[in-house]
Amino acid sequence: MDGVHDMGGMHGFGKVEPEANEPVFHAPWEGRCLALNRAMGAIGAWTIDEGRAGIEELPPEVYLARSYYGKWALRLQNMVVARGLAGTDELAAGHALHAAKPLKRKLTVADIPRTLTRGSFGRQGPAPARFGVGDRVRAKNIHPATHTRLPRYARGHVGMIEAIRGCHVFPDSTAVGGGENPQWLYSVRFEARELWGESADPTLTVSIEAFEPYLEAAPR
Repeated sequence: MDGVHDMGGMHGFGKVEPEANEPVFHAPWEGRCLALNRAMGAIGAWTIDEGRAGIEELPPEVYLARSYYGKWALRLQNMVVARGLAGTDELAAGHALHAAKPLKRKLTVADIPRTLTRGSFGRQGPAPARFGVGDRVRAKNIHPATHTRLPRYARGHVGMIEAIRGCHVFPDSTAVGGGENPQWLYSVRFEARELWGESADPTLTVSIEAFEPYLEAAPR
């Protein structure tokens, strides 16, 4: 999706300014928001990639105006309503007004440690990796209307495979309910001038993690 979330390499947004001595949470509600989002993932309400897509679908004026956890809170609200887990009337009232919808599984106190541990997304490859270390590849110039992990600034540009990271669940597929569809994952290194032209610093390179469907062979 070509949304405002994908702003890598764009002018006009200024530098990333880290907050000195930044606390884990700026307010108690942020901690509760994190807990609620973790709980929804733990009970199987949606996958991590569906969750990412939920934030990417926020309108630009909303996305840019909200804090980090503000986006999470709005994503949570939108997704529980879309899946029939709560109604807009219940959100407004602050309590349940209708019979609960059955869930895939329940979250218990004993499950809490599991919700704080990221599972493995590695899978058996459906076929041998197409590319090897040292191969020149071009990132395809794709513009899907749904979730993708290929940043806009890399599309259409030529880089080199610097590592093979194994075969993993394909986010573009799971984000739209299309199943795991495992794909090979590579680290691809791009020269800064390849990405941003002759005015870029010639000593800099950028490496991204790119799934095999994002790439095509490039001539030497």
